[in-house]
Amino acid sequence: MYTRALAGAYREHGELAGFCDSNQLRVAWHNRALAEEFGLPPVPAYEPADFERMLDEQKVDTAIVTSMDSTHHRYTAGAVRAGRDVITEKPLTIDAPRCQEILDAVRDSGRRVTVAFNYRYAQRNARIKQLLADGAIGTVLSAHFEWLLDTNHGADYFRRWHRNKESSGGLMVHKASHHFDLLNWWLGGRPETVFGFGRLAFYGRENGQRRGVARAYARAHGAPDARGDPYALQLDADPTLAGLYLNAEDADGYWRDRNVFDEGISIEDDIALVLRYSTGAAVSYHLTAYAPWEGYRVAFNGTEGRLELEAAERTFAVQSTDRSRRRAPSSFVHISIRPHWREPTEVEVSPSEDDGGHSGADLALLNALFGGGADDPLNRGSSHVDGALAILPGIGANRSFATGEAVDLTQLVRL
Repeated sequence: MYTRALAGAYREHGELAGFCDSNQLRVAWHNRALAEEFGLPPVPAYEPADFERMLDEQKVDTAIVTSMDSTHHRYTAGAVRAGRDVITEKPLTIDAPRCQEILDAVRDSGRRVTVAFNYRYAQRNARIKQLLADGAIGTVLSAHFEWLLDTNHGADYFRRWHRNKESSGGLMVHKASHHFDLLNWWLGGRPETVFGFGRLAFYGRENGQRRGVARAYARAHGAPDARGDPYALQLDADPTLAGLYLNAEDADGYWRDRNVFDEGISIEDDIALVLRYSTGAAVSYHLTAYAPWEGYRVAFNGTEGRLELEAAERTFAVQSTDRSRRRAPSSFVHISIRPHWREPTEVEVSPSEDDGGHSGADLALLNALFGGGADDPLNRGSSHVDGALAILPGIGANRSFATGEAVDLTQLVRL
């Protein structure tokens, strides 16, 4: 997303100064793509150990961090200490010590860290923010947030490195930081306490064997048992996946297509939480990573009524083995205001919000990052503090899963 933006629509804003990656075959793929599509010369390539040298040699102003989640702190803190600004993918990092390292580095350096929370830029989510800010339901007293990942997208977290909690922080940090950031932004408050239950209920060898869907292969490529498996990802069927992963395996041995019903998965796929916010609002949250459709439902209960959002990003899951013959899954967005003592009203959302990735949010985010954007009364830009507040519920949830106790989020880091 970032390379195409800086090479194309935002080339007047800045240029790609260097690539830093542990897999130089993947870097070469990006350079070939940039040459073929944009006619650009190769971008200088560096190994991770040479990150700071790249910043100096290429006179880098801003580092964009898109590495494995567990390494975000190394590059984010390293860049700001070297006097550079940072744009980082979510999550900011995966645990409290790494988070504190970033917070301290930003405080000491005075540099800027922006976390790329694209869902703030989806029109439907901005509409919810505006309605709440305008007092459409009075003061928010409680909320329920349910997020559904379908058996195409949800399964993908169990094929790749995200399946290891020490790399991703689990779905409560890697994925749900999106959701907690939305809650923080919508409610205008800070999460203070979390308690939850999480388990691996659908994926993994034991669950697959119990339901009779487990197959005996470690990775899909070249495995006869993976043929016809709706959960198997065939890397050679997609030129981009083949170029970035299958053809780059010799450099690091990374498999992008692991069996979701194999052993070695340390993250949860079914999670229920309750949270208390600084505003006094109580929130219930549930993440399902094996749903038949993809989207989310959120409802806010206020002193003057109830606000509801239902967003289906895909109304059914497409089997990975049938991608060439599928019809596009449909989508819809419904927003309702249900005031006390009056009939409910539906809030219209423009169909144009579905343009681009993540329901138009990616394009709006890129414009905010690289195009200067426009005046933003909704304050959608996310700082390092926003990034920290988005991961604290997930970090606390992981502790609660292990201890069975509620966790005081205000004691995890010094903001």
